[in-house]
Amino acid sequence: MHTATATIDNGVNVTALLDAREALAQAPEAARFTWRAHCDWVSGTHSHIAVEDFHGLGETQHHKSGVTFDVDHPEVFAAEDHGPTPVEYVLVGLAGCLTAGIAAVAQNRGIQLRSVRARVEGSMDIQGILGMDPEVRNGFDDVRVVYEIDADASRAEIEALVAQSQKRSAVYDLLTNPTQVRVEVA
Repeated sequence: MHTATATIDNGVNVTALLDAREALAQAPEAARFTWRAHCDWVSGTHSHIAVEDFHGLGETQHHKSGVTFDVDHPEVFAAEDHGPTPVEYVLVGLAGCLTAGIAAVAQNRGIQLRSVRARVEGSMDIQGILGMDPEVRNGFDDVRVVYEIDADASRAEIEALVAQSQKRSAVYDLLTNPTQVRVEVA
C-alpha cells in the first residue's frame, strides 16, 4: 500500500530558520540586531521615511531594495493626509509580525494555510495628544486583533498557531512590555 504525503507550502523556509537558530546558538553575539528607519520632514505633519539597512550578524545588512513610507495625519486633524498616521503603522507592524509568525509556525507544524486575514484595531482618546486632558494617555487604550484563518487544521490547532505567533512576535512584545526609548538631539 502506497500512501502519498501532501507537501505543505506556506512560503516559509523553516529549515533555513531552524539552521539559523542553531548557528546563532553557537554565536549568540551575532543575534544582536539593530533595525533602522531614516525620517525626513516634508511639511506640516507629513514626513518621508526610508528603510534601507540594518545591523545584524556583526555587520550592516542591506535590504534587497529600500522601502519608503509617507506618514501624515488625516484631514480631520487639519493635515493633508499624504499617508497613514504613525499609529496606523504600528498596527501594520503588529499585523505583519503576527501573520508572518502564523505562516512560519504553520509551516513548521505541517499545516497548510489557504487564507489568513486579520482585522487590527487600536482605540485611543485623542484628548491626550491634543493636550486637552493631562490624565488621558497619548497612546492606544487597547488594541484588538481578530484572525480569520482557513487551513487544513482544527480550530484548536489554528488557535495554537495564533498563540505561538503571539508568543514569538517582536511587535506584540513591543506593544505589551515596557521598552526603553531615548529621544535626543544630535
